[in-house]
Amino acid sequence: MKDLVKIEQEVADGVCEFIHVHEDIVKKVEKAMPEEQELLDLAEFFKIFGDSTRIKILYVLSQSEMCVCDIASLLMMGQSAISHQLRVLKQMRLVKFRREGKTVFYSLSDDHIQTILAQGMEHISE
Repeated sequence: MKDLVKIEQEVADGVCEFIHVHEDIVKKVEKAMPEEQELLDLAEFFKIFGDSTRIKILYVLSQSEMCVCDIASLLMMGQSAISHQLRVLKQMRLVKFRREGKTVFYSLSDDHIQTILAQGMEHISE
């Protein structure tokens, strides 16, 4: 009985009961794996979404193009804090900007960002 409990625990812990590498699967997946630098870039991309202020800014910009003053007012934060986060988002190419006179308006860079936000919201709502 103890052996069965031990095996059940190993399976529950995600450990194979015996070692057997499925080489055909491993080779197939290995061929599909992106280069190391691409995976590092992807990890950096997703780190940007790990900050609630940046998520709020992205969500706001998913609804409308806005200037720093508008975003700061809406989020009840200082303009310098918003500007700092926008700079990070701009460096990661998540937001773009345009000038109209002395005012700079920000918007999402493309529809991919909107899709990522929508899918994230859908996932947490399940």
